[in-house]
Amino acid sequence: MKSELQTADTLRRPARGAQAPPLTKDTTTHLASLAEIAAQPTAVVYCEGNFARIDGKTANGLVRHSEAYRIVSVIDSTQSGENAGDVLDNVMNEIPILEDLDAAVARETATPDTFIYGMAPSTGRLSMADRGVVLHAIERGMNIVSGLHEYLSDDTEIAHAASTKQVTIRDIRKPKLGKDMRLFDGSVAHVHALRIAVLGTDCAIGKRTTATVLARALNAKGIKTVLVGTGQTGLMQGAKYGVAMDAVPPQFCCGELEGAIVAASEAEQPDVILIEGQGALSHPAFCTSAFILRGGQPDAVILQHAPKRAHRCDFPDMPIPTPASEIALIEAFSDTKVIGVTLNHEGMSEAEITSTIAAQSAKLGLPVTDALSRPVAHLMAMVVAAYPGVQQGRPKVAV
Repeated sequence: MKSELQTADTLRRPARGAQAPPLTKDTTTHLASLAEIAAQPTAVVYCEGNFARIDGKTANGLVRHSEAYRIVSVIDSTQSGENAGDVLDNVMNEIPILEDLDAAVARETATPDTFIYGMAPSTGRLSMADRGVVLHAIERGMNIVSGLHEYLSDDTEIAHAASTKQVTIRDIRKPKLGKDMRLFDGSVAHVHALRIAVLGTDCAIGKRTTATVLARALNAKGIKTVLVGTGQTGLMQGAKYGVAMDAVPPQFCCGELEGAIVAASEAEQPDVILIEGQGALSHPAFCTSAFILRGGQPDAVILQHAPKRAHRCDFPDMPIPTPASEIALIEAFSDTKVIGVTLNHEGMSEAEITSTIAAQSAKLGLPVTDALSRPVAHLMAMVVAAYPGVQQGRPKVAV
């Protein structure tokens, strides 16, 4: 089975025969891109009962964006027959939602290369039913990718089955050995790129999605940008630099993130480095935001917030904080400034999004937008307003 990670964006099937355009230079480049896409490992994403929901955030992210794998289908019997893009964002794509693994395999001309466990349950563990599906995928000859805290490669039965079928298990959250981990040494202070962290008021609130949209927009405008991943989904999507922060011992968290940022700076020489956030600084169940602020030492922060979310994910007795309180905490904790707020529009109508953007902007004195429902230019403007020189490769702070 293929295990190499290739780089590409979305699938586009070329026209053939009489409808095909003439072979221009642009067409040749386009066909070369299609060849790269064809070389990507194909993947089925398993998200039973959770697609387009909070615990399905890994599948949601992979459907929106994947450079490492070509997603061919999503498994969720509760939404079988629907289109993944339409269910998630009301935008049709080429990824169907299917009943089960057998249906996903039967749909393809060849068995997909990879089975991705696309859920992030609060337990971080595999249910007995899901365990059976993983073993079935291995029996089908598929490589396994998992972002669970439970390492499937350490499971005797699963590891033996994989060895027998000669397939790989990729545990995204499995950290390096302690002897190979890096302590913080302060070298991040010598990184010249503008560093922006996308933090939030809760977990599973859209920080990675906003960071991905912003990275694409900046690069499209010629502002070289690298996204440093800090969670399992970003690494599955193909982030070239990053570390699963919540799987690293606290002593090494700052150093491991610093190392990823320094590596990105030295290898890519970017204008901007975006750092994906995790959890929330105010959330008592997570400490990763603290390590991101300490280890990444961002120049600026963009804060993601879900106005309709009444309480923290999986914590019904914990009210979600206001953007103002989270901003105050971030700026008190770290030598940085929040330059804008982005919304997660879950449960909101178009009118509510519009009114909330206006109200929050007036209240906070900051630009506010929604990365998915509003023009990406608004998100770009947030960065340019704070750092007008970034357009010329000189990210100076606005006066």
